[in-house]
Amino acid sequence: MGNTTSCCVSSSPKLRRNAHSRLESYRPDTDLSREDTGCNLQHISDRENIDDLNMEFNPSDHPRASTIFLSKSQTDVREKRKSLFINHHPPGQIARKYSSCSTIFLDDSTVSQPNLKYTIKCVALAIYYHIKNRDPDGRMLLDIFDENLHPLSKSEVPPDYDKHNPEQKQIYRFVRTLFSAAQLTAECAIVTLVYLERLLTYAEIDICPANWKRIVLGAILLASKVWDDQAVWNVDYCQILKDITVEDMNELERQFLELLQFNINVPSSVYAKYYFDLRSLAEANNLSFPLEPLSRERAHKLEAISRLCEDKYKDLRRSIRKRSASADNLTLPRWSPAIIS
Repeated sequence: MGNTTSCCVSSSPKLRRNAHSRLESYRPDTDLSREDTGCNLQHISDRENIDDLNMEFNPSDHPRASTIFLSKSQTDVREKRKSLFINHHPPGQIARKYSSCSTIFLDDSTVSQPNLKYTIKCVALAIYYHIKNRDPDGRMLLDIFDENLHPLSKSEVPPDYDKHNPEQKQIYRFVRTLFSAAQLTAECAIVTLVYLERLLTYAEIDICPANWKRIVLGAILLASKVWDDQAVWNVDYCQILKDITVEDMNELERQFLELLQFNINVPSSVYAKYYFDLRSLAEANNLSFPLEPLSRERAHKLEAISRLCEDKYKDLRRSIRKRSASADNLTLPRWSPAIIS
């Protein structure tokens, strides 16, 4: 305690506190600055505020920050629309269905129950844009995700394995195989994308042709354990990927967690943001969700769900209104006698 050096000493003058009223009253010499005395300890509240500021720019932690995959896809979407406009081609051959007074078309995907097939397609498309529009300068490539050092199969890895970007269909087949064999849900696919972008932000790495399979595998592995009550064990993934060992899966999970700084929390607001951004991505790429006419049975079901949610939030609002009052502001109802003439 008497030493002037400490592990908590601030490394930058910007992070030091501006007001130190408590320490100033105990100074023997008012001419000495805090740098001269060595008492430049950073308060814990300052460190927490700095972390909060950094979190606001992380889309996997803060609901107001825009998702990385949607911003990476904007350039391709604009170029695609520009090309179609110049060549006078229609944006697609998909016949859109519009609701009328007699028929209402709805898809079967909601934020609480997404469509599994199309959610996986959207996640695969988001990963595709991550790989295609990655940083051209190239960032650090971690060994645990390098497919050349840790191959997923016994087949020889081609020498140019890190040169060619995978197609969206290849990414979709890889993710669909894991989800189908492990019987994972669509919500798990959205959480997988959240963990993937959180890894890229925290570890400051890019997803590229050399590491995309192992990064996606690690994100799926972690998301399935966090989201599903009956999680798939690591040994079960070894039954899906025949040539991978349990030790490799355990090490992949451990390092993935360490790179996430063990932050596996996904707030509901962040989950909802990723869901709707995936729908926006699908709309921009003509990947429409299947529309079906609203049947009588489904209309009754939607009405029952709406009534249940309405009653739930009504009870919540009532509990919020009930606030305790202090004795100073306590007001009691006054009764006055009624005069009946």
